[in-house]
Amino acid sequence: MDLKETKISKIGVFTSGGDAPGMNAAIRAAVRASIYYQKEVFGIIHGYEGMIKDEIVKLGARSVGNILQRGGTILKSARSDGFRQKEGRQKAFETLKKHGIDALVGIGGDGTFTGLHHFYEEFGIPSVCIPGTIDNDISGTDYTIGFDTATNTAVEAIDKIRDTALSHNRLFFIEVMGRHSGYIGLNSGIAGGAVAIIIPEENLSFDELYSLLEQSGKTSKKSSLVVVAEGSKIGGANDLARMVAERSNYFDIKVTILGHLQRGGAPTYFDRVLASRMGVSAVEGLLNGEKDSMVGIYNNKIVFNPFASIMNGQHHEIDQELLRLAKILSI
Repeated sequence: MDLKETKISKIGVFTSGGDAPGMNAAIRAAVRASIYYQKEVFGIIHGYEGMIKDEIVKLGARSVGNILQRGGTILKSARSDGFRQKEGRQKAFETLKKHGIDALVGIGGDGTFTGLHHFYEEFGIPSVCIPGTIDNDISGTDYTIGFDTATNTAVEAIDKIRDTALSHNRLFFIEVMGRHSGYIGLNSGIAGGAVAIIIPEENLSFDELYSLLEQSGKTSKKSSLVVVAEGSKIGGANDLARMVAERSNYFDIKVTILGHLQRGGAPTYFDRVLASRMGVSAVEGLLNGEKDSMVGIYNNKIVFNPFASIMNGQHHEIDQELLRLAKILSI
C-alpha cells in the first residue's frame, strides 16, 4: 500500500472502556502493522489512566504472539476520572512526549472516542479509534469488535436453556447485555427461536408481551423463551417473570441472566478477522494522514469516520428488517 509521507515515528496503542473479545487481535494487528511500516510502537497499560501514570512499554512483533485467540485485553482497561480533567490530560500529554509518542490507536467505545477527540483538539496528537464493544451500538460501522462473539455466546446459552425448558414445559426469561442497544438481544433471539424479544429500541407493552405468551400456549408450544435486553423499557428478566407470575399460574417460570459471561471467551473467527483488518487499517490511516477519526467497516469495506460524525449521542440504529423477521418467526 502506498502511504503518504508523515512525521509519525512512534505509535501508542491502548484499550479503554469495557473489554470485548477480539481486542487482543486488534492490538496484535496494530503492533505488527506499525513494525511492518518501520515505526516504533508502545503499549499503554490501563488506558487513559496508564497514560497519566506512565504505564508504557515498548512492544515488538513477538510481544503480541499467541494473543489472537485470547479474550479480554493484554493491555488492560480502567476508568480514569483524571483524564476527564484538563490537568490529567496535560499530564498524559507530557508522558507521551517523554516517550516520543506522536500518534495513538485507541480501542474501545464512545467514552474512548470522546477522550481522544478532546485530546486531539487540545494537543494535536493524531489518533484513530477502533470500535471495540459487544453492544454493536456505534454509528459509522456495520460491526464492532466483540459483537459476534458475544452474540454466539448468548445463542449457545439459549440453546442449552431450551433443552431444560422442553423437558419441563417451562417459560424462560433470558436476560442479555444491551443497556441502550438491542443488537445482541435481537440477533440471539432470532437465532435461538425466542417467542418474544424485548429490546430498548422498541415500545412493546407488558400487555402485548403477555398476549404473545398466551398465544404460544394456545398453539401447544412445548416451551417458550423470552430474550430480554437489560435496557428493556418494561423491566428486566426478573421484573417480567414476576409480572407474568402475578397474572397467571399457568406458566412454570424461570429466569437466567447471562451477564458478563458474554464479555469473555475466545473471539470467533469473524471477530478475529474484523479486529485484524481494523488494527492494520488504523495504523495505515494514521500514516495516510487520518488524525481525528474512527475506522469502521461498511458493506465489507474499510471506512474512516471523523469523530464529529459519530459522537453527540449517535448510535447504530437497529435493523428494522430483523425486527420484522422476528415477529414473523415467533408464532
